[in-house]
This record gives sequence, C-alpha cells and structure tokens, in this order.
Amino acid sequence: MTAPTDPSIATAGESTHTPVRLPPTLPPEPCCCDGDPIEGLKQLFVDYFQGRGMAAGRDPATRPVFLRLHGVAHGRFVVDPDLPPALRVGVFGQQAEYPAWVRFSSDLQPGAPDLKGTCGIGIKLFGVKGEKLLAPDEAAVTHDFILQNHDVFFVDTAQDMCEFTCASLHGKGDAYLAAHPVTRQVLDAMEKVVDSVLATPYWSVLPYRFGDARYVKYKLEPLDAPPAEAAPDFDDPFYLRADLHARLRKGVARFRFLAQFRTDEATMPLDAATVRWDEDASPPVALGILELPLQDLDARGQSAYGENLAWNPWHALPEHAPVGSLSDARKVVYRASAANRRNVNGVAQGEPAAPRPAEYAPGVPYPAAKDTRIVRAAIHPAIGIARVGDSRDDFFIGPQVTTPPCAPEGFYRDATGALKREAAEFRIYGYNAAGEVVRELTADWADIAWTVHLANRKAAWYQWQIAMDIPEAASTVLPLRNAKVKDRDSLVIDAGPQRIAGRGAAPVVCGGTFTDVPVTLGELRTDASGRLLVLGGHGVSASPTGAPIYIPTDGNSFINADGWYDDTCDGTVDASVTIEGRAIPVASAWVVTAPPNYAPQVKAERTMYDLLHDLYVQAGWLPAPATVSFAEDVYPILQRLTGLQWVNQGFATQFGHGGQYDFESPALIARLCALPPPGEYDPNAEFRRQVFNSFRPPNPPDGNQMPWPWLYGDAMEVPAGESPRQNAAITATQWTVLQRWANGDFVPDWDPARKPPTSIDAVPLARQPAMLDRAALDYCLADAFHPGCEMTWPMRHLTLYDAPFRIRRRPAGTPEPDYGATLDQATALSPGGPLYAQGPGDINRWMGLPWQADTAYCRAGYDPDYDPFAPTFWPARVPNHVLTDDDYRIVVDPAQPRARRIEAFVNRTSWNKPLHGRTAEQMLQMVRIFGSMGLLEVRDGVHEDPAFPTTMLVASYGPDVAPADAGSMSEAARAQPMLKAAVADDAHPKLRKLPRGANFASREEADAAPLPVRRGKPHD
Repeated sequence: MTAPTDPSIATAGESTHTPVRLPPTLPPEPCCCDGDPIEGLKQLFVDYFQGRGMAAGRDPATRPVFLRLHGVAHGRFVVDPDLPPALRVGVFGQQAEYPAWVRFSSDLQPGAPDLKGTCGIGIKLFGVKGEKLLAPDEAAVTHDFILQNHDVFFVDTAQDMCEFTCASLHGKGDAYLAAHPVTRQVLDAMEKVVDSVLATPYWSVLPYRFGDARYVKYKLEPLDAPPAEAAPDFDDPFYLRADLHARLRKGVARFRFLAQFRTDEATMPLDAATVRWDEDASPPVALGILELPLQDLDARGQSAYGENLAWNPWHALPEHAPVGSLSDARKVVYRASAANRRNVNGVAQGEPAAPRPAEYAPGVPYPAAKDTRIVRAAIHPAIGIARVGDSRDDFFIGPQVTTPPCAPEGFYRDATGALKREAAEFRIYGYNAAGEVVRELTADWADIAWTVHLANRKAAWYQWQIAMDIPEAASTVLPLRNAKVKDRDSLVIDAGPQRIAGRGAAPVVCGGTFTDVPVTLGELRTDASGRLLVLGGHGVSASPTGAPIYIPTDGNSFINADGWYDDTCDGTVDASVTIEGRAIPVASAWVVTAPPNYAPQVKAERTMYDLLHDLYVQAGWLPAPATVSFAEDVYPILQRLTGLQWVNQGFATQFGHGGQYDFESPALIARLCALPPPGEYDPNAEFRRQVFNSFRPPNPPDGNQMPWPWLYGDAMEVPAGESPRQNAAITATQWTVLQRWANGDFVPDWDPARKPPTSIDAVPLARQPAMLDRAALDYCLADAFHPGCEMTWPMRHLTLYDAPFRIRRRPAGTPEPDYGATLDQATALSPGGPLYAQGPGDINRWMGLPWQADTAYCRAGYDPDYDPFAPTFWPARVPNHVLTDDDYRIVVDPAQPRARRIEAFVNRTSWNKPLHGRTAEQMLQMVRIFGSMGLLEVRDGVHEDPAFPTTMLVASYGPDVAPADAGSMSEAARAQPMLKAAVADDAHPKLRKLPRGANFASREEADAAPLPVRRGKPHD
C-alpha cells in the first residue's frame, strides 16, 4: 500500500478528509478504513485519541501509543568489527560506533500497571550520514530503530489495524476479536510477564530493506545487565521503571543487535505482520552491540529529553527503508502525533543535530532532578466554601485565587434574576516524598472517586448565645434547641456518604429529612477533568409546623428558632486515587455551605484565612513571615479598610474615595511604601507610625471603639462596655507585620502595574494548593463570632485540626459523646470535647437557625447616639449601606450638575431597606427574598475626575424586591421625581428618621433589635 503524500510539519496534525477540532469527536464507522486506512488510523490515533487527552488538559501532551515511560538512557551502538562486506550496508558500513539514546516504554494507558504490558524500545543513533527518508528531516544525522518484546504483530495490514481500532473505540472490540481469532491469539500471547526491560528480547515485528533486494527483521537480545536488587515487585504498578533505574545505577547493560534475513517469500511475507519468520529457517545474524553505561536515569532533564525526542522507523537511510502497509501507516501516524505533541508542549520540531551530552561537563554530573514519583496526594482547598442561592439551575465556582477577576454586570444572577449558587471546586494534587507538588491529578492521570458526606445538625445542637471560649461566657449555660423533642436524630438532616466519579458525571443529590420532611442540602458534580464540584442548597428555610421564627419576649429565640430548619451544612470530602493501579493515600478535605456573599469583591479586615494562618503561626505549625512585603503583607491590611467603603457609610467617610485614609489613592500609597536610602532621613516614618497606632492591638486593654477596624467584637454591648472584646482586632501576625512596616523593616515592592494571577491555572504549580486553601477562606469572615457568616469561634482552636487547614476527623461510625441537656463553658472546652474531632454537620451546628434571621439583623450603628453607621458586624458579606443604581446613574451622568453627582456618590442607602415591619416580619421577609437582596456588582466609574473612582460597586436587586425598595435614600436621587425609583416621603417613613442610610428606621427600632451576643445566666 502506498503511503499518502508527505505533509509538512505545519500541517502534520491536519486531516486530509475531516477538519480537526478540540475536543475531538470519534470518527463514525467505518473510520475511512475501507477507503484510506492510513488516513483512518491517523484520525483515530492522532486526531481523536491523542487530541482527546490534549483537550482534557493532559500536561505535558503525550504520545498516543507506548506512552508509559520506564526510562531514557544514553549509550553507544558498536558495529561488529568482523562483519563481512555483504553485511556492511548503510548504518552498518559507515563507522565503527555511534552515540545512542534509548527509550524504554510500554504500550499502556494511564491507570494500567506495568504487569503484562507490551514493552518497547526505541533506539536513536547519532552521527549517521546520508539523506534520510522522512520529510522534512532528510538532512538529519539520526537513524531510528523501533522494537517490541513480541515477535509478531496482532494484525497483518494497515487496513486490519484500522478496522480493529475503529471497532474497539466504537465498543465493538469483542465482536471483532470473535471474528478474528488470530488477532485474539496474538494479543493474549503479548500479555507476558517481564521481569526487567533489560532482560527481555525485542523484535522489530515489521520488515525492512537491507540494501538492494534484501529484507530483514531486527532483533535485540539481552547479553548482560547488573543484577536486580530484589525479585520483581509485581504489586508495584511501576516495577519496570524501578528495576531499570536501580540496575543502571549499578552497572552496564548490553544487548546484541541482530538481523533475520528473509529467505523464503512464501513463509516470510512482507505485509502480513501476524506471520512469524521462522528463526530455525533463517537464524538471526549479529550486527553489533548496544551498550548502556552506568548512569542515573533520574538525572535532571534526562527523561524530559527523551520524551521530547520522536522515534519513527522512517528516520532512516534508504538502505533500511521500512516495508509494508503497517510501516506506511507508522510513517504518517508517528510523524503527526510527534508534531502535535511538540506543538502543544512548546517543543521545537525536527531532529536534533547532536545528542545530549552524558554529563553537564567532563566529570560533572547534571544537577539533581526533581523527584516526580507521587507517593501521596491531598485535596485542595482543605476547607472549601459553597454558598446557597435561589437559582434553580445556574451556579458559578467560588474564588480560587486571592485576586479573582471582577465579574461582569449580571454575572451573579440567572436570566430570571435569581441568585446563582456558589460551588466549591475541589482538586487533587500529587506530592513526592519530599513534599513537593508533582502535578494536579485529574482523570487524565489517575482513577478518582469522590465521597462527600453532608449534614446539618443545627436543630439538634445547643442554642447560640455567645462565643463559649471568652471570659464573658464563663457563666453561660446553653440549652438545647428543640429541647422538648426526644427523637434527636429526627432533627438532623444527614445526607450520608455520597459517591461520584468520572468526567462530567450526572449530578448526585445530597439530601436528608427534618422530622420526616425531605430536605435537599446540595448536590455533587464533576467537571470534564474529574474535579469535584459541591453545590449547596437553594436557601430553603422553613418550619414544617409553622413555628415562629422569633419570639420578641424571648431574646434567646433569636437565631434559635425551634421547629425550623435551613439547608446550609458542612461535611467531609474524601477521594480514592489510583495511579496505574497503585492506590495513593489522599488527605481529605472539608466543605462548608454558607449563606450568600452579597459583596463578592469585598474582603473583611480580618478574614478566616488570617485567623487560621495566625493560629498556626502562633502554634509553630507555620513560620512567621521572614520578610515583610509591602505589596503582599502590608497593603492588603490597609486596602481592605478602603474596600469596606462600598458596604458601610462610616468606612466610606473615613477610608473611601477622597477620604482622609483612602488607601487606594496613588499619592497615599506612594507615601506608605516609600523608604529612603539606608542611613538617610525617613520623612514618612512618623506617618507610618500614626497609621500603625490607629489599629486596635490583638489584645486591647479596654473597649475603646475608636481604633481600627470599626467592627463589633465577640462581647459587644449596647452601649459599649469596657470589655477588650467589645470590638474586633487584627491578628497578632497582622499586628507584627504592621509594626515592622512602621519601623521601616519592610520591602518597598509596590508596583502600580502589577498583575496578580486572576485564575488558579495562572498560578505556578507549586503554589496552587496553598492558593486554593487561602482563596476559599479569604472571602470568609473571622469577625465577629456572633456567631458569624460561614463558620464561628470553634475554628480558632488548634484542637480542631490535625494539620494546617485540615479539620480533624472523627472516625466514621464513632458516635460523639452526649454532652447532656445543657452545655457550659467547661464542657465546651474540655479535652476530647466538641472542639476536637469533627463529623459532618459539626462545624455548621454552632451557627444561627435559620441563617436568614441572623443576616437580617446583624447590622451597624446599634448605638445611634454614638454613631448610626459604625461599628458594624459583617459588612464584607452582609452590607449595611450601599450605592444604589439610582445614585450610580446620577454619578456617571456628565449632564448632571457636578454637585449633585458628588452628593449622589457620597450618600449610601440602607441595605436593609427592602425589609419592613416588626422584627419577626423582617426575618420572614429575608427567608422569602434573600436571593433578591442587594448584591454588589462592579461597574465602570468616572474617569479623569478626581472626585470619583474609576470603578464602583453598585447594589443589584432581584425580582422579589420592589423598585421602590431598591431605590436610593439620598436627596440627590429624590430631587428628580422622573427617576424610575424615586420615592415619596410618605412611602418610606425610614427616610425621615435617623440619618439617611442608617440600618434602623429609628432609635426605637435600634433599641428593640435583637442582639446576637447575649451573656447567658446559669440554668438550674
């Protein structure tokens, strides 16, 4: 069969019949096999099979066949000096020896062990003169031999190979084998046990020319090799690699290279590869020796060098031209796959002009290479965060980097205006024995099965009153929620362990019951790479019996609604990982499904990551920063204060655009990050010191509300008391960072043009796991724990973890101790108590029930006589005061008077404005309309006018909030009645009460608001 016209390298990956696309589709039967089988093989092996791995992100891109690498070795090929003239043909007649590089491999796909795989060897000789057969490398000085450890092939011709491959990929392989018993017989025989790739013979399988009118098949026979260190460990899926590397570290391996001449045309066909050439009829003749010296196959770059080479039997002199239709197919398929692989991997095309030197320099070995053997794996993020939403189908993946890109307007809502759920994506990374990241493990590299166990235990746990680890809780005794319910298990919504595996698997629903009422907690999915997606619930909170959400005469009923459930939850994330048949231990993770993030671009002054990082630093689990970077360590602490301008009027006034401490002002940043040359006067030292002294220390002496940040603490009182926990503080690690900065001990590395990574794939591989761990928690709150938004005070206890960010697991099936009808501080903090090993639902159980009641009534300015806007509770997740669309449109309208535009910008509207009525009524409204409450979106601001920022965050409301409730409270907006959202005074009494935008309509409402922090009294 004639091979098709040689394509150029530029078009080697193209098909002459069908266009190439990614991801590829399987060619329909008969896959061109009946018309152009070589083209069919190219489509099947290159366009489809190899392309599928590339499209799935396999990195580096690999060969479609013999991709299991055992090792790459350098050596020399010595021609037998006593060859008679008749055998001194081509390669065997030019020179006495050649440098050689050899690739040992098996024809196995990821997931299969070495045992019984077909072994192959590719030999590339260097310094071979003469024009070669393969375009465009005719001038190359290389010559290739390809052999495998069985003496015949399992099909005869290219058409047979095409039909077999087509049938197999279409799920009809068994039928093909039933109709072709010789193929089945050869395939069975090829599944032989090999102790070592240095101790097995190899055959070329296909014939080659040997000068004029002569044909041969090549054979490689092992002569000697260093002894094995032990018997083959067939349980090791990579035992052939381990054996090869160990042997060549000890000594020299040698093979005899032979040629078997065709002596009978009838019994030695040229295009019937299943027919064995009888070695008794034509004994192979020795032509030379392949010698592999002692070497370290793990030397830096050696494997990569070999993997970037391309072996093709047509890299050959004409005297040794391959023969037969299968060889013609190899020419096209091998060349196209090599071109694809090199292009995707960014490797230059073409044959090398010289071999890689065996040493870095004479007598100097190459630097040590990174160990790429994966011995363990870990799921990241270690604590993943999902969030509820009322969108029926739409979702997005939560932050995976600390600086995610700004989402476009409308991104967080679906076409109906409903709030999308935020999914937690989990990835698995493989580590070597030194703890270095080797690669992300996807379905391309491993068999992965996920198991997730979600639960909600709020209704069966104790009430929330106060963080039980602070002095103010010493006398607090917490009663059970739903104390009169004897069947406590009926209050637990437990989805049980749910399993999912594969690429793009069908969703797995995680649900349980609350007093026999079905409740869905979320669902599991996988993406095209087999990564796990955990989606939370739809924000459903209800009482099957119609119980009240809040009883005004019972302060402890706030966020302790008996008879209620919600669909937030938490639980364990496990994975089983098998690489080439070898099970890998995997560090598990945790997932928490939480309420929505209504300010996705805003970070809290102290995040959950900050709290946990400081916890581990103080415990010695993690090192403190060796140097202080202004850009990475200092600036985020300062900038977050300015970021809060979009969610709180008090912060907007002091830290917002144009404010006294606008930490996004280029001029202010320049002062903050400047250092003089060593020994010279520092004009900014006092300014840095003043900024530093403005922060509240980690352990303040009193309840002074003035230091930064203006956030309520775990023991807040109204009016403010003297407790050091009246207000929140930064961590000890953050304090040390700022202190060193104030003292001038920092790196002034600020770059206004810096572009931090905006996607996890843009982060260097070694940093990806830590980035995922941090990003998930960087958008969670640490202050204050009353109880919090996502997680609460138990998170700050080291006993909860067995490694940084890894929550300690209670063994499956092990019941938690029964702590009785009440929980006091001593029990809560006791050894082996609820702050130690955790089970599904144990993190979430401390939170408010239902969460909407908490979200509706964690506000700002509880003491309006002090300040109606600050301190505040959770503005980074639940805004207090926002810029409405009405005001935004005025701000960006150049036709409006400038004074009116400025007034519209500086005024904020209460985020709670859509909530009406008494306390319980507002909570019930939040249950119904939480998905439509104001969510901050990034919009383009005003350019080239210093009065306004170039980017603004504007509140977007869903369909369940009336236009009037989404409108502005500012005079600027009210001054023009034709505005769509303009409102009259009599429509909203709140407009005439406390200052515009305050969270409470009056002092009376503020006084009546339930407080999330309550110092309980002992119970009998």
